[in-house]
This record gives sequence, structure tokens and C-alpha cells, in this order.
Amino acid sequence: MALFKLKKSGGPRDLDLSMAGLKLGSRVLQLGNDGELIAVLAGAVGISGEACSVTTDETAAARIGRAAAGAGVLVDVRVAPFGALPYDSDAFDVAVLADVIGGLHINERVVCLQQVLRVLRPGGRCLVIERAARGGLGAVFSERSLDPGYRAGGGAVAALGAEGFRAVRVLAEHGGRSFIEGTK
Repeated sequence: MALFKLKKSGGPRDLDLSMAGLKLGSRVLQLGNDGELIAVLAGAVGISGEACSVTTDETAAARIGRAAAGAGVLVDVRVAPFGALPYDSDAFDVAVLADVIGGLHINERVVCLQQVLRVLRPGGRCLVIERAARGGLGAVFSERSLDPGYRAGGGAVAALGAEGFRAVRVLAEHGGRSFIEGTK
């Protein structure tokens, strides 16, 4: 009989959670359609924190709600355009944008990032999670859904910097994904 059990390596969202750097009691906002991600983030902030998700369509909102209920966490899910976030200014500690800004046209991206900056508290962090740039034939297929000028113009680092985020940097690239951070 073993006295201790070693935990195997974590789940597929452990890196996302680690990069978000959430603590109990934090307020986190996720933009996008990833119900599994917001469920993990909501679990990290606990019942003393708040987890909110904004998506642009009802089907995704229902899917996010089911994922949260399945994980046993509370998530405030709202349907709204990313350019008009339905929250007060300075309301969140962390905003997570998973596969969102690269697919927006430049005007939508600018307004989205301005809204994220508005709802973050001073010192709050914006974490952009997106597919890393690929080379060769993979680049042809992975770039199809991105705005053509997005990567050429510097990607998330340039977009966050242009909208007033400070200390913008690439935190990591792993498993075909990039993690970019900026602070308010």
C-alpha cells in the first residue's frame, strides 16, 4: 500500500491557468467561446472571486453555461459584442482573450482592446492566448481565419501596445500556442 500518490502531470488547461496567474478572490473576464477555459478559470478564483464570460452568440453562451455547470462553478455568461462590454470600468483583475483578437478586423480589434482596457482595474492584466505563427504549409492553413494584416503588423504584441497596454510581452510559446500579456 502506497502512503503517497504522485499526481500525474496536469490537465490540458494547466498552462492556461498558470499563465493567467489567478488567485482566490480575483475577478476574471474571458472573451470568446471557450467554455472549458472559463470553467477552469472560475475554479481558480473560487466562490470569493467572480468569473464572467462574454461571447457574441447565444449558442456559444449555452455551451459555456453547460461547461461551467458540468465543472460545478459559477460563471456569469453574457452575449454582447466585444466592442461594447456590459461591465463597469475597473471591474476585473484579469481579462483572458483566447483566440479572439486575431480573427477580428482591425477596427473591431481596436474597439475590443479599448473595452478590455476600460474594464480592467489599474494594474490589471490582459492575457491573449492564440495559435503561434507557423511556417511552411502549416502557415497556409492556420492563418486562414486571421485578419491578413494582423501577424504582419506585429500580432497581439503590437495590438496591445497600440491600445495603451503597458509592459506587453510574450510570456511563452508552447504546444502551438502563444501567451501574450499586457497590463493596464
